[in-house]
Amino acid sequence: MRSFPSSSQTDHVQPGDLCDNLAQSLIGLAGRFTVSDFRERFRSGMENHRQEIAAILASAEDPTFQNTIAALEAAGRDLAETARLFGVVAGTSTTKDIQALEREIMPELSRHGSAIALNPQLFARVEAVYDGEMASPALSPEDRRLLERTYRGLLRSGAQLSEADRTRFADIGAELSELGTAFSQNILADEADWSLDLGPDDLGGLPGWLVSSLAAAAQDRGKSGHVLTLSRSLVVPFLTYSDRADLREKAFEAWTKRGENDGPSDNRAIMAKILKLRQEKAALLGFASYAAYKLDDQMAKKPENVRDLLMRVWEPARERAEADAAALADLAREAGQNADILASDWRYYAQKRRLRDLDVDESALKPYFALDRMIEATFDVAGRLFGLSFKEVSGVAAWHPDVRCFEVYDRDGALKGIFLGDYFARSSKRSGAWMSALRSQHKMGEGQTPIIYNVCNFSKPPAGTPALLSLDDARTLFHEFGHALHGLLSDVTWPSLSGTAVARDFVELPSQLYEHWLMVPDILEAHARHVETGDPLPKALVDKVIAAQRIDAGFDTVEYTASAIVDLDLHERTVIEPKPLETERETLERIGMPDAIVMRHRSPHFAHIFSGEGYSAGYYSYMWSEVLDADAFEAFREAGDPFEPAIAAKLHDHIYSAGDSEDPAVLYERFRGRAPNPDALMRKRGFAVG
Repeated sequence: MRSFPSSSQTDHVQPGDLCDNLAQSLIGLAGRFTVSDFRERFRSGMENHRQEIAAILASAEDPTFQNTIAALEAAGRDLAETARLFGVVAGTSTTKDIQALEREIMPELSRHGSAIALNPQLFARVEAVYDGEMASPALSPEDRRLLERTYRGLLRSGAQLSEADRTRFADIGAELSELGTAFSQNILADEADWSLDLGPDDLGGLPGWLVSSLAAAAQDRGKSGHVLTLSRSLVVPFLTYSDRADLREKAFEAWTKRGENDGPSDNRAIMAKILKLRQEKAALLGFASYAAYKLDDQMAKKPENVRDLLMRVWEPARERAEADAAALADLAREAGQNADILASDWRYYAQKRRLRDLDVDESALKPYFALDRMIEATFDVAGRLFGLSFKEVSGVAAWHPDVRCFEVYDRDGALKGIFLGDYFARSSKRSGAWMSALRSQHKMGEGQTPIIYNVCNFSKPPAGTPALLSLDDARTLFHEFGHALHGLLSDVTWPSLSGTAVARDFVELPSQLYEHWLMVPDILEAHARHVETGDPLPKALVDKVIAAQRIDAGFDTVEYTASAIVDLDLHERTVIEPKPLETERETLERIGMPDAIVMRHRSPHFAHIFSGEGYSAGYYSYMWSEVLDADAFEAFREAGDPFEPAIAAKLHDHIYSAGDSEDPAVLYERFRGRAPNPDALMRKRGFAVG
C-alpha cells in the first residue's frame, strides 16, 4: 500500500514556484482590494466589455464562428475576473461596506448582462452563425457545442422578445439580483447575531471536543466561558449530544427560523417577490411555469420527470422515517420523556439509538478524522485515480490567514493548477460549503491553468490542537474536493464550457461520486488514524458506521427530499400573489411529512433557491446526480477495485475533464457504456428495490 505523508511531512515550496506571477497576484488581490478598488474595477470592466461587444457588432465582415462566437468568448474577461475576486470576499470575508457594495453593484451587473444578451444586432449575428455553420465540418464537436449553447442561451435570455418585453425582462433581472443579495445577507445577519451563552450546567452530555469548540466560539466573540452559535459545525453536534432538551429546542428554533424573524432580516416578503418575478420571467419566454423554464435546459427536461424521481424515493423514505420516529419515541419514553418526540429531539435520540443498537458513538469517531489527514486522503484518492500530486505552498497571502495553497501536478509532473482551501468557520463567512474558481481552465489563445478553491465551515480548534471532523464533515470535505477536481481536471478550449459549467443536475455527479472513496478500506486504513495513538480506525467500527448510515437513511432522505419537493412546488405554481410559507405548509401536509422531522432548508433560509437562480427549481439535482453517482461507483464495484485504472481513465475523460463539451447524457453513457440504472440509488440508501 502506498503511504502518504502526514501534514507535517508535506512538501512545501515557495511562492516563486507557482505557475506564473499572475496566479500569485490574483490570489493576493482577493485579500488586498478595498471597496473602492472593487467599485472601480467593476465599472471599468463593464465599460471594456461594452467596447468589446461594440467592436463585434461594428465588424463589416459577415458573421462567422471566429469573429462572433469566439470573439464573444474572449470578451469581458476583466469583468469576470473582478466578479470572481469579489465573490471570494463577499462569501468568506464580508463587511458592512462589502455588503453595501454588493447591493449596489449586483443590479448594475444584471443590467449590463441583460443589455448584451438582449441586443438584437448581436442575436442576429449569432443566429446567422448558428444557421450557417452549425453543420459545418470545419467546426469541432466542442465548437458546435459552444455555438449551440450560445444561441440557446440568448434565446433563454429573451433575445426574441419585443422591445417592450426586453425592457421588462431586464428590469426583472435587476430586481431579482437585488432581492437575492438581500435574502443572502439577511441569513448571514441572523446567523451572526444569534448566540447562546452556556454556563457550566449547560454542558451536560457534550463531548470534550465540542466543549472546546464552544469555548473557542466564545473567545472569537470576545467572551469567556462557552457560546453556541448558529454555525452548522456547532449547532448540529449540540443538537446531537446536549442533555438539555430545553436548550436543544431553543437552538433548533433559532436554526430553523433564520430569515423568518420580524425586523430588517425578515425574508418572507422577499421570497414572495422573487417567486412572482420568476413567474413573470418564465411567462415572458412562453413557459407555463418557472420550473418548466428552468428544467427545459437541464437533464430532467420537465417538472414531471423530477416529481416522478422524488416521489419514487419519498414513499419508502417516509415509511422508514415513520418507523424510526416510533423507535425514537420509545427510547425517549424509556428515558422518562412523556411528551411526543420533537424535531429538536431527533438527532439526540438517534445518537442514543446508534449507541444502544450498534455501539456507535459518533464523538468517538472524530479523533480518527483529523482535518489534515482528511485533506491528505482527498489528495491520495486523486493520485490513485488520476495521477495527481500536491505540494503545499508557503507564504501565499490570500484573503485570510487560514487559507492554504497547493500546487497540483499531473502524472507527468506538469503543473495542472492551483488549489486553495479555506476550511474554518468565521462570522464573516456565509454558512455551508462550496467550490468556485478564481481562474477557470481554458485553451483559448494562450490558455490558462485553473485556480480553484474550496470553502468550508468546520469548527476551528483552540491554538495548538488539531481540527477534528465528524463523519459528515469528512464527507463534505470529499464532496467539495470532488467539485474542485471537476475544475482542476477540466481540459476544454472554451471558457463557457469549462469545468463545472454544466447542467445543474449533472454538476453534483463529480462531487457526490467522490464521497464514495472516503469509506474505501484502503483510504481509511491510510488516513483515518487516531490523532493521538496513530492507530487506524478499527474495521469493526467501520462496519458499525456503515450500518448506522442505513439506520439514519429515512431521516436523511426525508429532510432532503421534502426540501426538493417544496422547491418544485414553489416554482411550478402560477398564482397572482405567491404565498411561499403557505405553499410549504400545504406541500408538507400533502406528502405526509413526519411531525418529528423538519425539511433540511426551510423556505426563509433556503439560500440554494432564493439567493440566486442557480438551484432554483433545481434542488432536486442532488438526487438526480445521486442516481448517476450510485450507478457510476457500481462500475468500480463490479470491477472489484475502487481504483480500477481503465474505469478511472474513462471517468477522467468523460466526466471530470470534459466540462460541458458534450451533452451530459452522452458523456455519462460514454463513461458507463449505458444509461444510469436508478435502482443503484435505492440500493445506496438501503431501500428495497422492487
